[in-house]
Amino acid sequence: MPRQQEESLLLNNRNGGVSIVSNGHTSQTGGSETTEKAPFLVEPVRLTPAWEESNLPNDELNFKGMTMERAKMEIDPPKDRLNIVFLTLVLHGIGTLTPWNMFITAKAYFVDYKLSESYTGEKSDYNANFLAYLGFASQIPNLLFNWLNIFVQMGGNLTTRIVWSLLFEVLLFVVTVGLAMSDTSSMPGVFFWVTMMTVVLLNMAGGIYQNSVYGMAAKLPIKYTGAVVLGSNISGTFAAIMSLISNTFAESVRTAAIYYFITAMFVLLICFDTYFALPLNKFYKYHEMLAEKEQQRIKRAGFNTDRPPYWKIFKDAFPQLFNVFLIFFVTLTVFPAVHSDIKRTDENFIIPGDMFTTVTCFLTFNFCAMLGSLLTSWVKFPSPRFLVWPVVARLAFIPLFLVCNYLPKDVDRVLPIYITNDYVYWAIAIVMSVSSGYLSSLGMMYTPSYVESRYAPIAGMYAAASLITGIFTGILCSMGLPWLVGHLGW
Repeated sequence: MPRQQEESLLLNNRNGGVSIVSNGHTSQTGGSETTEKAPFLVEPVRLTPAWEESNLPNDELNFKGMTMERAKMEIDPPKDRLNIVFLTLVLHGIGTLTPWNMFITAKAYFVDYKLSESYTGEKSDYNANFLAYLGFASQIPNLLFNWLNIFVQMGGNLTTRIVWSLLFEVLLFVVTVGLAMSDTSSMPGVFFWVTMMTVVLLNMAGGIYQNSVYGMAAKLPIKYTGAVVLGSNISGTFAAIMSLISNTFAESVRTAAIYYFITAMFVLLICFDTYFALPLNKFYKYHEMLAEKEQQRIKRAGFNTDRPPYWKIFKDAFPQLFNVFLIFFVTLTVFPAVHSDIKRTDENFIIPGDMFTTVTCFLTFNFCAMLGSLLTSWVKFPSPRFLVWPVVARLAFIPLFLVCNYLPKDVDRVLPIYITNDYVYWAIAIVMSVSSGYLSSLGMMYTPSYVESRYAPIAGMYAAASLITGIFTGILCSMGLPWLVGHLGW
């Protein structure tokens, strides 16, 4: 009989032991006592020190649930080829703020057309305070649902929340397009309140969608959270450009509005389609697998995963949550309410009067904020510890904008105007916009790193909620600034 048949070694990983077969004699090591002593001693086979010292359960040691695809990803982690996942998250960032940007950029459609005295035949308070009403209708439900979405898993997992919120937003834009196509001249009150209700519902769905997208991005490397912020800043630029194009080429304001809001529906439908393409991407699946393994490790370690320590996560991430809040507070205090009411002082300025607000306010802010967000792909300065200093310094933009040629409607200005040069005002607007995009991206990217990796999605949701809180309080503060310039003088 050949020697290889006379002597053989069989290793069987069962009950933590190793079976050794040699010349018909069997011995059991590790799992139970030796039943029959072998005529020679064989050292146990060790695959790697890490394998035996990991204390993995038997199912995992026997490769239960392991597929060839997962094994290959473990050995050779996939890369984000052609930046497909990055660009997809940029697109979802655009989608998160599409409703808000589309409505505020369409200010002329609502104020100068649908609610104007020339169209309705009556003067009303609806158009004079439209942006203020729009701000409240947008941000109160957005604020509420962003915070609720952290503690209450509304609608199940991330997929369910993202899919249903997107579909609901598309349906509401169908209603908005229908209103644009209808003759509402005889019922301005009905048009106004239906529009406000649509905005409320849009932002309820948008709050869930935005919060969930940031939670999804927090599972990926830090730059992918920056991709969502970049997309949200591109959203405003996109809305401003679409507004210019539709108003330039459409034959009437009504037609321009129809095309404009249909474009928003198209963007949201693309977001819906691309979300289902993400799980097919190997890079995304790899990081989903890492997140799943982290959850399994936590369960094996005996941690209670039913309810995360929300207060501890909030305290740990608070330095960056404060930064995110203050950045958006300052930005929304001046944009769009104050920013859009700053008028041209020089009749010979390079930008015509009818395009001055669209270009220097909406297009400038959104384009420069987008550039600021994009800058974080190459530069990450200052560090998380010192980010608070430039964030606090941005408070100076509030008085700077007030001393420009800020002329709110139906207010007799008392506060002196100190900045009368349109180029100086435009330069201030550019610096404010770039710093908003750049610093907000850094704050959102730094936040998940302040907590344990298993709590990164919750920290991302806290950051999104802080963002919305800053927007809401900024809008609230901006409502008092017309009174301030009308009563404060020195």
